Amino acid sequence: MNNNIFSGLEKLGFQDIEDIKIYKDTDDEEKDDRKSSINSPLYNKSVICPVCGYAFKAKSVKSSYYRIGKKDSDFFIRYLTINPYFYDVWLCNSCGYAALKVDFENLKEREIKKIEKVIKARWKYRQYPENYDENIAIERYKLALLNYAVIGSKSSKKALTCLKLAWMYRLLKDEENEITFLRQALEGFNHAFFNESFPFYGMNKYTVMYLIGEIHRRIGEYDNALLWYSQVITTPGVSQKLKELARDGKDLIKEEQEANQSNEEEDNITTDIKEESKKGIFSKFFNR
Repeated sequence: MNNNIFSGLEKLGFQDIEDIKIYKDTDDEEKDDRKSSINSPLYNKSVICPVCGYAFKAKSVKSSYYRIGKKDSDFFIRYLTINPYFYDVWLCNSCGYAALKVDFENLKEREIKKIEKVIKARWKYRQYPENYDENIAIERYKLALLNYAVIGSKSSKKALTCLKLAWMYRLLKDEENEITFLRQALEGFNHAFFNESFPFYGMNKYTVMYLIGEIHRRIGEYDNALLWYSQVITTPGVSQKLKELARDGKDLIKEEQEANQSNEEEDNITTDIKEESKKGIFSKFFNR
């Protein structure tokens, strides 16, 4: 009895192929994929691009894998393990459409046409590694910001993206770029506060009031920061947690101002000593 399931193909040049099995290798590959998926902190979510219809896999972080270390005063979460912020932007590699994942599927027809005209026409395929880092995250956030700008998205969307870019630069200890994007975020949140409906991105009116004050403080605009902090502290209905954050911000400004004043006084003393020393040197020549 011939047990070779490929019998009859010998005349086509396929001799000695009895050892080839049609299922074993495939099953092994599937088991390896499942095992890899189970052990990985990432999983792939199937997404269809609303612009071009391209189906792709978007990487996301399993909630069981990341650990929170601490939170900065502008709501930036510092993670101890894998960083979910790195995977917060979904990008279609076929047409270049990118957005924060919460916004990705929400596009109007006129916005799609703008992306096709401005983004898709210029897009070049980009191969990304399995794991993302700060620099890749920055590139993807900037792509999302570009898309938001092209389609004229709400200020809140652009502001949050700029804030997250500032956070990525903070991780890199790049203060200059962090301040640049904090300023951009401040402009967007200011506009959104007075022109958009709350809540947006889970933030109510009072949270944005505090955040605007906090960004003012971080870029050194203390007077404006104190005005927004005071609004948070004195407005009825604001949570005690936000009020405490605002009070902490006011205390930080006081400490920073006192430190600056102390440094100025030390600089003045040093300058006076140098001037007196110069006078002492010249007096040797003029008092002879």
